[in-house]
Amino acid sequence: MKINTIKRAREVLEIEAEAIKNMKPRIGKSFEKALGLILKTKGRVVVSGMGKTGIIAQKFSATLASTGTPSLFLHTAEAIHGDLGKVTSEDVLIVVSNSGSTEEMKQLMPLLKKIGSRIIALTGNTKSILAKYSDVVLDVSVKKEACPLGLAPTASTTATLAMADALAVCLIELKGFKEKDFAFYHPGGMLGRRLLLKVEDIMRKGIANPVVREDRKVSEVLVKITEARAGSASVVDKRGKLCGIFTDGDLRRHLGIDPALTRRKVKDVMTKSPTAVNPGMLAQEALRILREKKIDELPVVDKKYKPVGLLDVQDLLKAGIV
Repeated sequence: MKINTIKRAREVLEIEAEAIKNMKPRIGKSFEKALGLILKTKGRVVVSGMGKTGIIAQKFSATLASTGTPSLFLHTAEAIHGDLGKVTSEDVLIVVSNSGSTEEMKQLMPLLKKIGSRIIALTGNTKSILAKYSDVVLDVSVKKEACPLGLAPTASTTATLAMADALAVCLIELKGFKEKDFAFYHPGGMLGRRLLLKVEDIMRKGIANPVVREDRKVSEVLVKITEARAGSASVVDKRGKLCGIFTDGDLRRHLGIDPALTRRKVKDVMTKSPTAVNPGMLAQEALRILREKKIDELPVVDKKYKPVGLLDVQDLLKAGIV
């Protein structure tokens, strides 16, 4: 059977987008009550589901855990075969089920009530067994699935995921969860690196960090820069404090108009009072400064304003700071 796949794919997107749009009027007191239960809990948020909705429940639990709300996933069927021991009276249960009336649900709900957990339902059936036993019911029902047979969960799982995301995002803001907190839970990935990496972790040190006195000739400074394979040299005064920087740009600006450039003292042609950063600054912030100033290098100075490193934009890019 031939079908117009482009037309059909667009119809799927329209159906699922409409399913999400139709949930907007349902966000009200029940939604706020659900947030209140989660915020007040002394335990964890246990998210339960099975089948396709179980996959949505797992994603929801993972989102909560990574954004400051302790959470675990409980498979609905496994719960009635021993895993119910993971749940305590101090936990909040978020149970995800489109029908809300499966055999597992009929067995599980009375047991959860006996444990004493507060229950939030994400269901497509507000008159189901699940809804009956829940403290809060969030309606995620849809008019129809995108599946032509009306059987495979498609629009319903999309709507449920969107409602779960709405809860998670509101919790992020209510808890005052910040980028640094997010990075703490994601230290191994590129995101964690971007948010946690400091200037001192990637700055050039030792021979790779050319530092020269202000009375040195430009020819000597160029040798230092070449040996370090750098694009600039930090210039210091008699006390060893940063007073300037000599860059490739400074060299180009003076080379064509000063035949005696290489014999000049670097203090006469350097960029004076350059922007500098400290070793403890986040690398992401240093990159912002480089971009705003439209420069390629930053001297790194200690508390006494003495150069301890050099930060090149290429070092930041290689480290994945973009």
